[in-house]
Amino acid sequence: MQAKDVMTTEVVTIGPDASVQQVAMLLSERGISGVPVVDEAKRVVGIISEGDLLHRIELGTERRPARRRQSWWLSSFAAAEAPDYVKSRGRRVNDLMTQDVVTVTEDTPLADVATLLETRGIKRVPVVRDGSLVGIISRANLVRALASAPSGIAAAAPANEEEVRNRVKDEMIRARVLKELHEMEWANVWADDVMVKDQIVHLWFCEDQPLDQRRAVHIAAENTPDVRGVKEHIVPGPPLAPPI
Repeated sequence: MQAKDVMTTEVVTIGPDASVQQVAMLLSERGISGVPVVDEAKRVVGIISEGDLLHRIELGTERRPARRRQSWWLSSFAAAEAPDYVKSRGRRVNDLMTQDVVTVTEDTPLADVATLLETRGIKRVPVVRDGSLVGIISRANLVRALASAPSGIAAAAPANEEEVRNRVKDEMIRARVLKELHEMEWANVWADDVMVKDQIVHLWFCEDQPLDQRRAVHIAAENTPDVRGVKEHIVPGPPLAPPI
């Protein structure tokens, strides 16, 4: 399998001139931990994640410079502390984002993608075509691809016409399901939560998602033309915030 087989094509992005508050709100509302930063031509110029927002002066969580005999000014801008100062006080995405972004192409084998995520210690990697963003692959995408794959180890075989037709049909089904769910604004299901394999729709729900919402989403997928079946997968919900 290649990157294009599992990547999310409806990618949430943000511009480099957006404010820190805007990116924080985007991550919170979408329930995601990071987004690519793109310019007007959809070229990836950076990536920003929750980790870039942890040590903020607004929250009182900024890193404290070590006490030194030299002045506060020199201490704050010492080589090791200048990046921390920018992270805690920068106002725009461009100030906080990681600029040295690792990317892959649509034809990158999934084995290489998995190795990249592991060795770089990253959670997601943008997929580009001629420098422009066309998708993104997260660790969750790989895990869900594994969950929907046939069990057992089979010898790899070259794609035949029937297999190609089936892949095209799967993608058409997924597009129809996502369109239907998009109209159900209360469904709280993202593109990453829907995969189709051999005309079987796989849906991922948080364990705290209301049962009536799960059932409605299940039925919507079930009623989509050409769907042969629907399988639900339940994942743990986000931990509750401790009382203040």
